[in-house]
Amino acid sequence: MYLASFCMVLLGCLALGHAAPTVAPTVSPEDENLAEDYLSSFYADIGVTNATSRRILRRNYTEDLESMQAFFGLEVTGVLNNETVEMMKAPRCGVSDISRYAHFAGKPRWLKRLITYRITQYSPDLTQPQVDATIAQAFQLYSDVTPLNFKQIRSGTADIMILFKGGYHGDFYPFDGRGGVLAHANSPGRDQGGDTHFDDDETWTLTQRGVNLLLVAAHEFGHALGLDHSRDRSALMFPTYQYVNTNGYKLPDDDKRGVQALYGSRNPEPTTAPKPKPPPRPEPEPEPEEPTEDPNPDPLPNPGNEQCSRDLVFDAATSIRGDLFFFKNGYYWRKSSSFQGIRLTKVSTKWSRINTVDAAFEVPQKDAVYLFEGRQYWGIRAYAKTIMTGYPKPLTNLGLPSTVNKVDGAVYVPTTRKTLIFVNNQYWSYDEGRNQMDYGYPRYIRTDFPGVGSKVDAVFENYGYLYFSNGPRQSEYYLPYKRVMRVLLNYGWLNCY
Repeated sequence: MYLASFCMVLLGCLALGHAAPTVAPTVSPEDENLAEDYLSSFYADIGVTNATSRRILRRNYTEDLESMQAFFGLEVTGVLNNETVEMMKAPRCGVSDISRYAHFAGKPRWLKRLITYRITQYSPDLTQPQVDATIAQAFQLYSDVTPLNFKQIRSGTADIMILFKGGYHGDFYPFDGRGGVLAHANSPGRDQGGDTHFDDDETWTLTQRGVNLLLVAAHEFGHALGLDHSRDRSALMFPTYQYVNTNGYKLPDDDKRGVQALYGSRNPEPTTAPKPKPPPRPEPEPEPEEPTEDPNPDPLPNPGNEQCSRDLVFDAATSIRGDLFFFKNGYYWRKSSSFQGIRLTKVSTKWSRINTVDAAFEVPQKDAVYLFEGRQYWGIRAYAKTIMTGYPKPLTNLGLPSTVNKVDGAVYVPTTRKTLIFVNNQYWSYDEGRNQMDYGYPRYIRTDFPGVGSKVDAVFENYGYLYFSNGPRQSEYYLPYKRVMRVLLNYGWLNCY
């Protein structure tokens, strides 16, 4: 993956019909090799560079395949079938479907209104004026709906550097010849941030023949502005490419909403009356700055140097009054909108009776947070961040069987008012209103949360989505659709762009 959140974007070919998937498909050895290479490039955490890496890929093959099938709305079987192979063969852009950033506060974006771009190498398929006009038209799709303006410069270093070149072109992500990867772009940021490259082995056109430059450029510039892939098949940012008539083309609604969420609207519509303000919530007394070091010897390894590791695995994660807490080896990282940066704090310096956290969840209407450690759990008053009286309590108090020695993950779902508690490959549902477990549990994770896998290391809720971590990977899950929306990496939450 490229340094600055190199999102290897899918740009495919034609819209594919969804034939009934084969239950016990027979695919050729060539298609099996194609699938391994495809998953290693766009879904696996570790690329296939040698025999050892290929064994690592095979160990995660089923889960990677499930993530890919869930992403494209295919039936999630974890089995390679003809429908899945056809989707893998679609020409695409070079941005991975394991995103390094997500739609949350702090997502990479440009912090200025005027963004410059420069085309350093042109395609021989079109005249230079044609390329200039088409690139300007692609940028205008975004300037029409946001306060951003774009200016082409002819020399020097621009914010977004653009080139057409085949094969190796200087960024360690060589193109693969005609078909396959069509283009790729970096997310916003310094140095190579926003830079966009087009595979010159393609036949670039302004029509339906070959590869339409306007549609591909507009898709890539969406990434250069901070947009990720969309699951809306009518969206420009949908991973697979399909030609649409470009006469009078405007940014589709899904993409318009996405870019305006980052930069605002160019012409905000006037409102006839002010929106009612939400009721004020009581604010706690200012708390002293949290210590980041403990003078006492620490038997657990400090995870501070793991913050920006692609292999980072969370022990637990939860929100507490709008801040996000990520637990690891007796410490936690705190991500807050009230201060810049990420703070690392030892758990026992905040809650002296707790050493490590296996799982955590918040119930906002109770103003309470619950932290699990081994066979017991603690209630924390979120308002004051103090331990409640009567804690710790045994896991059996929640209705878990006495055979459970440790909880892997837990999350409260506001829409259902249930707390989901994950242990090994199963989970329980706890009714917060009745204060008891629901009937019929435990159930299997893989059955009820397709695409997530069979193991949960940490889970939390944020802006209506559930985020399931399994190892260093994370699935952004939308419960109403029972679908994985995107596959992320844990460290993306810790400002590691």
